[in-house]
Amino acid sequence: MTVKIGITIQESDLQEIDKLVEAKAFPNRSKAIQEAISDKLSRVRKTRLARECKKLDPNEEKRIAEEWFVGEAQLWEEEW
Repeated sequence: MTVKIGITIQESDLQEIDKLVEAKAFPNRSKAIQEAISDKLSRVRKTRLARECKKLDPNEEKRIAEEWFVGEAQLWEEEW
């Protein structure tokens, strides 16, 4: 679902958007701005994920993964 909003942007940015629309890079201003916002939000999410991953202790994560793997291997062996 899309909603209509009003925004305020720099005149120079609008001129660049208009040039892109004129060059057929985007069908209209709205689509150009929608894609710019989506791209920025995607990069923010990735940055946030990277920041959170840096907080993880690699040794602890390895221990947890190995513990899980051993448990899963035992379950597989029991089934066969």
